[in-house]
Amino acid sequence: MIDRDALASAGAWPFEEARKLLARMERTGKKEVLFETGYGPSGLPHIGTFGEVARTTMVRNAFRALTDDAIPTRLVAFSDDMDGLRKVPDGVPNPDMLRGALGLPLTKVPDPFGTHESFGHHNNARLRAFLDRFGFEYEFLSASECYRSGRFDAVLLRVLERYDAVMGVMLPTLRDERRATYSPFLPIHPETGIVMQVPVEERNLSAGTIVWRDPESGARYETKVTGGAAKLQWKPDWAMRWVALGVDYEMAGKDLIDSVKVSGEIARVLGAEPPEGFNYELFLDENGQKISKSKGNGLTIDEWLSYGTQESLALYMYNRPREAKRLFFDVIPKHVDEYLSFLERYQKQDAKSRLSNPVWHIHGGNPPAPETVESGGGNAPPAQITFGMLLNLVAVAQAQEPGLLWAFIRRYAPSASPQTHPRLDELVGLAVRYYRDFVRPAKRYRAPTDAERKALEELDAALAAHEGSTDAAALQDVVYEVGRTHFPDMSGKSKSPDGRPGVSLAWFATLYQILLGEERGPRFGSFVALYGVAETRALIEKALTGALIAEHEAFLAKRGG
Repeated sequence: MIDRDALASAGAWPFEEARKLLARMERTGKKEVLFETGYGPSGLPHIGTFGEVARTTMVRNAFRALTDDAIPTRLVAFSDDMDGLRKVPDGVPNPDMLRGALGLPLTKVPDPFGTHESFGHHNNARLRAFLDRFGFEYEFLSASECYRSGRFDAVLLRVLERYDAVMGVMLPTLRDERRATYSPFLPIHPETGIVMQVPVEERNLSAGTIVWRDPESGARYETKVTGGAAKLQWKPDWAMRWVALGVDYEMAGKDLIDSVKVSGEIARVLGAEPPEGFNYELFLDENGQKISKSKGNGLTIDEWLSYGTQESLALYMYNRPREAKRLFFDVIPKHVDEYLSFLERYQKQDAKSRLSNPVWHIHGGNPPAPETVESGGGNAPPAQITFGMLLNLVAVAQAQEPGLLWAFIRRYAPSASPQTHPRLDELVGLAVRYYRDFVRPAKRYRAPTDAERKALEELDAALAAHEGSTDAAALQDVVYEVGRTHFPDMSGKSKSPDGRPGVSLAWFATLYQILLGEERGPRFGSFVALYGVAETRALIEKALTGALIAEHEAFLAKRGG
């Protein structure tokens, strides 16, 4: 049971959203909450799909906590698979098959992959597999099935009845030339099966039909608006769906703010209250440009999961959803380690602080315990091995496969193994891959100055007295003592317990730049404990002789840069 006082003051954004829903339930008297996320199956699920479902799930979990699960909730993943195919997507096999099906509903377009009855069915299956892969709890709904089964019929007839009012909302949002031909209804051509965008010439309320003309043949048709014989343009369609299904909450990107407003007005025309919502910011690529599926810029979900954990991706989605954020490879390590840090912090927090910890929301209020290792020597408490530390270990060990990295880890923590620490084993594999593809090519080693050389020589000599030690705290003391001599903090801002000057950050920058080829790095004593004292001393020797720089220059020359 969650502390009710802590819940009442929980300030994390999913709780803020959940309180909006709670007020809605009190206002409407509904006994169930329906969350919805939408999917356009003209393409495959992508990282934005994950983000929308993950964030909606976080709000759903917060609502469950606020209500102690007393109000049932459902999450519908809705596929707009009755839309007409507008263009041939990039990267699909048999594109000619799709070119011949332009304009058909996606569930009537042949499957170019040859695995399902239509392109829409193929992509719907990919969506469900995608959501199942991440363990989301949801119900799948298909637009084609909802239209054809009659599930939408009552509200479609209401749209026909209130046609002029719906047009009154839509027309001011359109350009002059579009207004002349616009209709909220898109009839399905009875002969070609194409989703037609044509003006409506007549409406027959008693028959529930619209009359329209084929612009090519001039033939006149009367089509029912029910039973899947017609569908709605997407903004009226969105509103109709909210009303027909009883949607209480749906998120949308910032680029759809105007569309949400228009669809909300149409929902009111249809006699219903539009759902509560949340507008999240869009992702940016490495150059600060908006990510676009058509441009192919930014990062795919498979690319993220090739180098980072699922939890790190969920943390990225949780953090600052109303701010535009870069979505590129260099943000992955930070989020992997931030997740580990939040997970470790959660165990020590009080009830209120836990509800603001991202891991509560990532894991639906039940985060796992941190996966820690115990050092084989010294008195250090069990601790997590960070992704950043593994990346640096891969770097100095030149590890090309996980087994070599595990050899170092087992020496530091003899009881650890891939079997006993599966999450750490996942990080090991990710670190090897990330280092190979991104870190090593970007490293920039430099030679030490005369003063830095003396400090490194003294560090080497001091470490000799700790040969074989895996006591991270004791090794950090050694690093500090050498730094205090050669790089004292003269600002007075940091002092040792005995009143002596602290150590300037320049000392640690020196270690990272000269030994690791990086601008920043892990707590150095912990790194030495993991990598090994003898190995660290050999690394210092290579730096002092220039071998590190020579090796890296040879690597860059071999790869052409």
